[in-house]
Amino acid sequence: MTGLAPPAVRVRPPTTPAGGRGGSLAWMALPALAVFVAFGLIPLFGVLALSFTEWDGIGDIHPAGLDSWRAVLTDPGLPHALWVTFLVMALSWAFQTPASLLIGVFLAGRQRYREILAVLYFIPLLLSSAALAITYKALLDPNFGIGPGLGIPLLAQDWLGSANLALGVVVFVVSWQFIPFHALIYQGGVRQIPVALYEAAQIDGAGRLRQFFSITLPQLKYTVITSSTLMVVGSLTFFDLIFVLTEGGPGDATRVLALDMYKRGFQANLMGPASAIAVILVLVGLALALLLRRLGGRDASASQMEGM
Repeated sequence: MTGLAPPAVRVRPPTTPAGGRGGSLAWMALPALAVFVAFGLIPLFGVLALSFTEWDGIGDIHPAGLDSWRAVLTDPGLPHALWVTFLVMALSWAFQTPASLLIGVFLAGRQRYREILAVLYFIPLLLSSAALAITYKALLDPNFGIGPGLGIPLLAQDWLGSANLALGVVVFVVSWQFIPFHALIYQGGVRQIPVALYEAAQIDGAGRLRQFFSITLPQLKYTVITSSTLMVVGSLTFFDLIFVLTEGGPGDATRVLALDMYKRGFQANLMGPASAIAVILVLVGLALALLLRRLGGRDASASQMEGM
């Protein structure tokens, strides 16, 4: 006599009736959507419309067709500004990512002194970019700065008077200011990694270096993507620090696209070309963000489940 298996029972997922909890949660997104439309989309379309006009910032606005775009795209200074922008972006990313990753992993420990260091490391982010630029400009002065004061010839050279040195100073100061923010992101990412992975690695005899490259780094894949997106897109808006520190000089060595937009719009009173550059910045930032998101893959939470 053979036993009969009970019939399989199919469990249907609960459905949300119209106007139920799902509908009420959707209404909660409306204030955020309204703020995004009011302060994001409407100004963006306004700048796009302004790029097809001729305006000095004070008088009447006159339609100009494609004159502003033609003036910007045929300007030989645009490729140079784009090159400097991407150079600052790449160098700052290459400097910030390893430093913030290592600091974030170190600060993820539960020791009391690491929490104190986390607060100290976060101080540069709380300071004004203009104040930082003024401070570094004074420290790097070849006559009255820290180099002549301490009698160190290496620090007494004209850091902001040489094209290569000025670009390096900009990258260093920008990285020094924003490394704490990205270190905080990595610190949170490390604390989300299951402790069981490290315990299993210790049982297998893996040291800390092996654990870092075999567990920590792979688990932080999507944290790296998120941090890199913020770095890359944020680097397109570097303006105040560069303006105060070098004003785009020497020559045009540190004249990034955002600074070029300011000089055209508020110094040359050419709001049409400045608006065209602003649209180019938005398009470049959107393209880079989509590219980095595509590199991240489909499931942004998969890295936390690897190895489980």
